[in-house]
Amino acid sequence: MLSEESAAVVRATLPAVAGALDEITARFYGTMFRDRPELLDGMFNRGNQASGAQRRALAGSIAGFATALLEHPDVRPDALLGRIAHKHTAVGVTEDQYTLVHKYLFGAIAEVLGDAVTPEVAAAWDEVYWLMAGALIAQEARLYQEAGVEPGRTWRQWTVVERRTETPDVVSFVLRPADGAPAPRARAGQYVSVRVRMPDGVHQLRQYSLSSDPGGALRRITVKRVAGTAGAPDGEVSRLLHERVRPGDELTLSAPFGDVFLDEAADSATPLVLVSAGIGCTPMTGILARLAALGWARPVLVLHADRSPADHALRTETRRLAGQLPDARLVFWYERPDASEPGARSGLMDLDGVELPEDATVFLCGPLPFMRDVRGRLLGAGVPARKIRYEVFGPDLWLPGPAA
Repeated sequence: MLSEESAAVVRATLPAVAGALDEITARFYGTMFRDRPELLDGMFNRGNQASGAQRRALAGSIAGFATALLEHPDVRPDALLGRIAHKHTAVGVTEDQYTLVHKYLFGAIAEVLGDAVTPEVAAAWDEVYWLMAGALIAQEARLYQEAGVEPGRTWRQWTVVERRTETPDVVSFVLRPADGAPAPRARAGQYVSVRVRMPDGVHQLRQYSLSSDPGGALRRITVKRVAGTAGAPDGEVSRLLHERVRPGDELTLSAPFGDVFLDEAADSATPLVLVSAGIGCTPMTGILARLAALGWARPVLVLHADRSPADHALRTETRRLAGQLPDARLVFWYERPDASEPGARSGLMDLDGVELPEDATVFLCGPLPFMRDVRGRLLGAGVPARKIRYEVFGPDLWLPGPAA
């Protein structure tokens, strides 16, 4: 709960702080990495740092949290931070790092805003920060405990037992624990972090969804080679995995995390709609595989959009899994359809003529523009916002409101 005194100050200064957050977070990361360069080794995604995506995500989360506190002062907005907590545990964030972040973040605020940061303003925003940090620390402690790992010690070696080319730019890796011990508990739809050493010696992390049924002894991740656009370089981790990793090699994986997953008990009460585009199909295939393993009897509708059937990763497997369910329907959209997928629709996903199951729970994953568009269409079709769960690959630059 934000105190009344601090709430008044935050409300008055939020426009100025929010307007300067991009500069503040840029200064924050620049100074922190200058003083603590080791943080770039295995903690932060340097691609997101270079593009500014991480900076924008941090700014958005701070502004969003402060706004939520002002709108609902008696409610701690834990739900807003759930996705961040899962991302943090997936890369091994620990409680002590919040003190480090506080030091550099408030130093950046003082540098950018100057004399506007009076003792009263500093105290009010300090309260906001520690309310946010405290909520995240509590959630992350619970997530580490549920995963059965010590905070920050989430890493484990896995052996690649199979490599399969899915499309020209997508490869799947099937893995088993290198130590022979049981695989950790996972839920369909969750992801793991993969930690690799780059040619320059720096470790980098990326998150990949579990694309197979997580109920067995093996795990599978399906990796798209990320091509650089608008002058940005190609994805360095995906390129390394594609070019260098073969059966018999070992990969370092985190325990599974992610707040968008199949709740086998609660979700059994409603039909399911799995909506994806491009490589966003990976968590949906994992969910579909789990449904098939469970003998799911409720209706399942699978909607997917892609460039062409040849670009649609796990397409044949999706059809096979859906065929194992008693009440499953598939609808595919392709920008360049061909005879290999009869019945597919042409163009982008539009939902016209698609009969959505009543009272369905929707899982949504794909590029942000796609998710914004489809979520709006779902809302327009009468699907409540609370029934739509979405997964974002990378920093979450989209925090949709109730009807956004």
